Amino acid sequence: MPILLSVVAFLMTLLGGLVAHRVRERRNLVLGAAAGVMLGVVAFDLLPEALALDTMTLHGVPLPMLTFAAGFLAVHIVERAVAMHDTHEGDYAAHRHAHAGMGLAAGSALVIHSFLDGAAIGAAFQTDTALAVAVAIGVIAHDFTDGFNTYTLTTLYGNARRRAIILLTLDAIAPIAGATLTTLLTIPQCLLGAYLGLFAGFLLYLATSHILPEAHTPRRSTGLTLTATLAGTLFMWAVIGLTE
Repeated sequence: MPILLSVVAFLMTLLGGLVAHRVRERRNLVLGAAAGVMLGVVAFDLLPEALALDTMTLHGVPLPMLTFAAGFLAVHIVERAVAMHDTHEGDYAAHRHAHAGMGLAAGSALVIHSFLDGAAIGAAFQTDTALAVAVAIGVIAHDFTDGFNTYTLTTLYGNARRRAIILLTLDAIAPIAGATLTTLLTIPQCLLGAYLGLFAGFLLYLATSHILPEAHTPRRSTGLTLTATLAGTLFMWAVIGLTE
């Protein structure tokens, strides 16, 4: 089941790249809804489950919350290092830059993150099926934006379409690799809560600092975009309530 769900993530990643290649208008609605789904997964499922699994505390703070903060900061440091937020330049207008290597670095960072997405699905199945389904929905929604951003970032910095497609393909395969690895390796329960907290930090950072800013650029921020974000969050609340 984890591998099957990661195949869906594979297809969604490719779909995101295809949409990035074909569509420029109204993508803000898709990104807004994806951010809402990611927020719902973090707030309604990942963090509660991580805290329920792990009672270890360090200096008065539960270990999953420490790894949550570490995951949030880790993605922030990576983004700053590769200047991923330069995607907002020109509000999605077509640009070519001499720094092709920066686009490749940013796309590669998303490939690594997609691997962690797949590992999160596999790790969640080691806890319970309801959690795994909720995590998979969040990952699948997120992987659409991963594919979208991998193609956009790579081409934005002047890389050829062929390079963008190669990185998009790697990004699509990465969740399957991550899910397969975690089906072969059992994560000790004492570490599982910490891992879920770490992944929650990854997901929340990407939702609030990367996906939402792309959805709400000055020229594209609309009431419909905000409604899409709220709908995504409420959708995850409904899904998690049903699985419980």
